[in-house]
Amino acid sequence: ELAEENTSPSIERSVLLRMGFSGEEAGRIVQAVEDRGFLGKGAGNVVLKAAEGLDVDVREAGLDLARGCGWEVVEAAFAGGGATGAER
Repeated sequence: ELAEENTSPSIERSVLLRMGFSGEEAGRIVQAVEDRGFLGKGAGNVVLKAAEGLDVDVREAGLDLARGCGWEVVEAAFAGGGATGAER
């Protein structure tokens, strides 16, 4: 239960590394995810939702998010179940 309900930036960077992002890219993506209150959703999950919504590959979606682009798609994907005050 603890593992399912908690995460950290280092865990999320690790997930993104396994998805093929470099360490620097993963760090920027995780920071963007955390800044917008979506870390509790999982950075990899956020990137996947962005890729689906933007109709681009995972790498392009992650790099877009790190640049500040595409967040409207993420917000819509998690609408009604998006970031909560506790996750911000």
